[in-house]
Amino acid sequence: MSDAVRRQSGPFRAGDKVQLTGPKGRLNTVALEPDKIFHTHRGGVEHNSVIGRPDGSVVLGTTGEEYLALRPLLNDFVMSMPRGAAIIYPKDAAQILAFGDIFPGARVVEAGVGSGALSLWLLRAIGPTGRLDSFERREEFADVARGNVTSFLGATPVNWTVRVGDLVEELPSVAQPGTIDRVVLDMLAPWECIDEVAEALTPGGVLVCYIATVTQLSRVAEAIRRSGCFTDPDSSETMVRGWHVEGLAVRPDHRMIAHTGFLMSARRLAPGAILPALKRRASKTDFAAEDVEAWTPGSLGERTATDKRLRKAARAAQAGAEFAISAEADVTQPIDPDPAGNLDRAPLEL
Repeated sequence: MSDAVRRQSGPFRAGDKVQLTGPKGRLNTVALEPDKIFHTHRGGVEHNSVIGRPDGSVVLGTTGEEYLALRPLLNDFVMSMPRGAAIIYPKDAAQILAFGDIFPGARVVEAGVGSGALSLWLLRAIGPTGRLDSFERREEFADVARGNVTSFLGATPVNWTVRVGDLVEELPSVAQPGTIDRVVLDMLAPWECIDEVAEALTPGGVLVCYIATVTQLSRVAEAIRRSGCFTDPDSSETMVRGWHVEGLAVRPDHRMIAHTGFLMSARRLAPGAILPALKRRASKTDFAAEDVEAWTPGSLGERTATDKRLRKAARAAQAGAEFAISAEADVTQPIDPDPAGNLDRAPLEL
């Protein structure tokens, strides 16, 4: 990865993103620019009052309100970044990294880059010695993803490539047989790619699929089994329930992030290996034409973004990327740790 990747610690400087938490707990993420003001209905926060301060400082707004200033975590960024397509939530991204065993130096293929949320998690996991090849069928989504990744990292990673096209057609030209460590599929019909994925994966490599509906879950599982190239797939979903803990008032939150999608994983067998048969009860594994119809995008009620929304998201992501790159390029002179003269005051207490 480029040496220009944004710092995640140290005093705030121009070009950094800061997450400001107001008096009522509302979060706002802004990019710091000298002499700018972040405006709210309760007054403004001068960027100069943040620049030079250490991470985790408390700054005063123009009306005397206190704001907590923290660098946004990747978890925060992906939930607020411009979107062309629905993102993979952090709770599911964490499970993909775990079940996929994504490791530093791994060569990973991702299909269905969407808005780039999972790409950021994968890039962090594989480190500068790994390689991520992302495939996306729609140029608009690819533009949004490129902008979001560059905006967060401050530079476009040299070990990441986004290719616009169909995975089935493009993967053989990108990866030699048996050279890919991990494959992550986030797409409508992952069963269409099983043969090509099996060809590219190294023996023992891991395939992880992120799947929206139970009918899709069933079909991709049977496609994996029929290929004869993988272990029996494991399926799961992840639900996260927060808790309210304040004194003796300890209870589950009233709202939770429940079902967002299914995860299915399987490992590549060695060429020619035959998976030992497992004793299992008889179940319906065949399907007819009417069953296939239930798996089509129309029947599934697939939601797609309008062209206008995609153009807006792409512009927002690209603007963030251009600002991040220019800000990193400007950081060539010694930084005044207190350009606004704020460190002379007594520190504010939370």
